[in-house]
Amino acid sequence: MVDPSIQENLQSIRQRMATAAERSGRRVEEITLIGVSKTHPAEAIQGAFQAGLRHFGENRVQEWEGKRRMLAELDATWHLIGHLQSNKAAKAAQLFHCVDSVDNLGLAQRLHRAQSETAGDRKLRVLIEVHLGGETSKSGVGEEQLPAMAEQVTGLQRLELAGLMCIPPYLEDPERVRPYFARLRELREELQSRVGLKLPVLSMGMSHDFEAAILEGATEVRVGTALFGTRSVAH
Repeated sequence: MVDPSIQENLQSIRQRMATAAERSGRRVEEITLIGVSKTHPAEAIQGAFQAGLRHFGENRVQEWEGKRRMLAELDATWHLIGHLQSNKAAKAAQLFHCVDSVDNLGLAQRLHRAQSETAGDRKLRVLIEVHLGGETSKSGVGEEQLPAMAEQVTGLQRLELAGLMCIPPYLEDPERVRPYFARLRELREELQSRVGLKLPVLSMGMSHDFEAAILEGATEVRVGTALFGTRSVAH
């Protein structure tokens, strides 16, 4: 049975996405909604799936391991969106379809090696997390190092570099966050021009500012609280 609150929240978010997409001259179908399910139980994820959501984001490898047995039958796409320690890279490559928070070359190389050990030739989709805002508490590649790293990651044949991700500073007024989103878009455009890369994905925007992110070109938004409610205490 679908949780009515999750269903209502999802409908509201999709409507807000559609309005923002229309304002930006795009189709809402071009924008992927990722439900940030970290600290929420498997039952909440099942409810969101039943309500129509197909992309989910988790922050920690270990937490996702604990949930996945209950969710193995869901035909969903699982994103790792939190900081990934290099020693968990092999496990992450096994458990997730996408690693959206690659923040150094060593991590990318470990993901590549882990993916190379799997059967078949499927590539692991990755995004480079860019550090915008100067906050020491957040991870990411600096703007100056981004071009070189992007070139190096594209040389790793078992990875598919699809785009960029950022977590800008939290500001109460979403309009004040827009310059950070605009900067990520500019960096993507510079990379495509300078390095000749096709980078279709801009993952930016969360519960309080995803509409501003869409106005600046987001193709993926990561929404947790607005969908699932206040997070449970992680154990």
